[in-house]
Amino acid sequence: MRSSESNGGADLLPLTPVVLHILLALVDGDRHGYAIAQEVERLTDGTLRLGPGTLYGSIRRLQAAGLIEESTAERVPDPGTERRRYYRLLPHGRQALELELGRLARVVALARAKRLIDRPELA
Repeated sequence: MRSSESNGGADLLPLTPVVLHILLALVDGDRHGYAIAQEVERLTDGTLRLGPGTLYGSIRRLQAAGLIEESTAERVPDPGTERRRYYRLLPHGRQALELELGRLARVVALARAKRLIDRPELA
């Protein structure tokens, strides 16, 4: 992933499922790595589980692309959590997420038009 602020993030599309769900997990606010993984698992009803290598590799790439950053907000640490790093969604990350969700909405609309979705056997 590379920085793509000049074109609004369109060259980052399509986002991988992992990246899409990490960005979705950060929409509601800053989270530390383990909380991101838990939220992704919750959002996908357990169908997407992120191991540490996948999670932190993706976080590094998202940081390098300017989509997220490590949060510098002051926190009162709970015992045993002093070393946790928190991450936040940047405006460019939100923009890339919104572009991807729009792209996916168009795909779903096309699938509906072709009657591939909303068939009883797919429900």
